Amino acid sequence: MSGLPRVQSMSGQVRTETGFTGIGTGEITSGARRETSGARSGFYIRFGKRIFDTLGAVAALVIVGPVLFLCAVALRLESRGPVFYRQWRVGRYGRPFQVFKLRTMIQGADKQGLKITASDDPRITRVGRLLRKTKMDELPQLFNVLRNEMSLVGPRPEVPEYTLKYSLAERKVLNAKPGITGPASLAHINEEQLLANRTDKEHFYVSTVMRRKLQIDLAYCRKISFFEDLKNILLTAGALFVPGDFRPKRMKTTPHITGETTGSGTRT
Repeated sequence: MSGLPRVQSMSGQVRTETGFTGIGTGEITSGARRETSGARSGFYIRFGKRIFDTLGAVAALVIVGPVLFLCAVALRLESRGPVFYRQWRVGRYGRPFQVFKLRTMIQGADKQGLKITASDDPRITRVGRLLRKTKMDELPQLFNVLRNEMSLVGPRPEVPEYTLKYSLAERKVLNAKPGITGPASLAHINEEQLLANRTDKEHFYVSTVMRRKLQIDLAYCRKISFFEDLKNILLTAGALFVPGDFRPKRMKTTPHITGETTGSGTRT
């Protein structure tokens, strides 16, 4: 891909031209091998998950293709700038990749503010606000799945700046391929609302929200299975399309976090 940074392994770290420094791929890979269990070495982990991802992504693109086209037209009519937005994230084994999204903010917004975004962020366009609320801005990540950079279900990939703040235990989450959705994404589906009224948005995200999400993702990584992935996809569909007041209690996913305020953040 054009613009992909060169990655060099240096004493257990990875350095790229974008300035990212993280765990080297060899170190993470060896850690993954040491932790491999019977469940993780099964057919689904080695082959089935990739087959499920590919078939699911192709089917989803066929279904949502017209929706993506209409979203692209709306974005072009409302504001200047490209339809798609690409951002560097950290993938499996610490490898950087560019995640695809529909652009929901003004052009150059990533150079004008924080890496996280609250629902009241003035950089968000009117069409972008709708796309973020319905999560339709994430649909282009189906192409990341086809490129084998992401999975349908898995830990959400973070920007390099935040991945650097992972503890050694938290870095184990990089043993899994990042996903479009997952248990941590479901538990924080209203993350933008959680951060809206906070003055310390970035500090609160890194010190509290991200830590909780990592714990949920690590728990998922220990029990990856076809039925677990299917459950998360169905719960995601329910969370997006079933009105909140009518969802079963098990689908009310946003947790209470100590110190939170009522209010709306996710990364740009």
